[in-house]
Amino acid sequence: MHMADALLAPTVAATMYVASTAVAGVSVKNLRADHKIDKLPVMGVMSAFVFAGQMINYTIPGTGSSGHMCGGMMLSALLGPYAGFLSMIVILAIQCLFFADGGLMALGANIWNMAFYGCFIGYFLIYRPILKGKFASERIRLIIASVVGCVVTLQLGAFSVCIETLASGVTELPFGAFIGLMQPIHLAIGLVEGLVTAAVLVFVYESRSQLLEVIGKDDEKIGKLTVKNTVIALGLAALVIGGICSQFASGNPDGLEWSLFGNADGGYSENMGLDEEDYGIASSIADAAAGIQETTAFLPDYAFASDGENPVGTTVSGIIGSAIVAAFAAGICLAGGFFRRERR
Repeated sequence: MHMADALLAPTVAATMYVASTAVAGVSVKNLRADHKIDKLPVMGVMSAFVFAGQMINYTIPGTGSSGHMCGGMMLSALLGPYAGFLSMIVILAIQCLFFADGGLMALGANIWNMAFYGCFIGYFLIYRPILKGKFASERIRLIIASVVGCVVTLQLGAFSVCIETLASGVTELPFGAFIGLMQPIHLAIGLVEGLVTAAVLVFVYESRSQLLEVIGKDDEKIGKLTVKNTVIALGLAALVIGGICSQFASGNPDGLEWSLFGNADGGYSENMGLDEEDYGIASSIADAAAGIQETTAFLPDYAFASDGENPVGTTVSGIIGSAIVAAFAAGICLAGGFFRRERR
């Protein structure tokens, strides 16, 4: 769901930057108020895990499309909504600057669409109320919250993309037709992400439930692993996913690209039928943003700039990207004093 700069007018892109920056400011304030420093390793490792997970596109059968996880629900379930949102900012900014994934001018919109709904709407209106309920076991409630939360928040993110292109005046994308493509495909993607999120959170629940927000604060159950070993297991999983599993990612366009361009080469429909080389809105700001990305992206499209066909580039991107995201996520919060030490 990473939007390109061509899908946004500069004024709309600026508005989304302001909105995302405002939410980031609220998140920083809340982190400083009540988050302990022992969450830093979890924040770093889970940020790396989500970065690696976003590299794995899975095929949506019968459509010619693919999807990948967003990760906002997963991060907020483990870190809380404020740390989760800041972690998503780190992930999306590094993807944009170092891997040219998503437009730099569109970064504010991508943060809003992919992070805000999962970290805040998903957490406060879905995850927390379901987990506080008494209608089933904690494990079942955790699975339900994951699936429902991911489906709803991806629907909201996809709808925001449509609203933003409408506000930008992208005439090649009639609003009704665009929604008719975006919402159903992201329903399928959300279902898959919900199941993946549920599997990861159930693993954490069984291993060390104290790491989970809502459940962990009151749960005295002894887990199968220590906190340290649980974090190590998730870190190793991130390296395996980014370094090895990424080689087997689907080559089909993701939900947004599929809606825009279709997949005629794969024998499927053209959908909106946009020209991948010439569509949307051109602007001097977008050109300047693209120039910055060309300078900063040392592994564009998760591949070697000199040899985009070399599969080793994907492995290197997965490992290096995961390490950079983990270091930035934890390092920025540590340097900024966003987490407090518990007073004894």
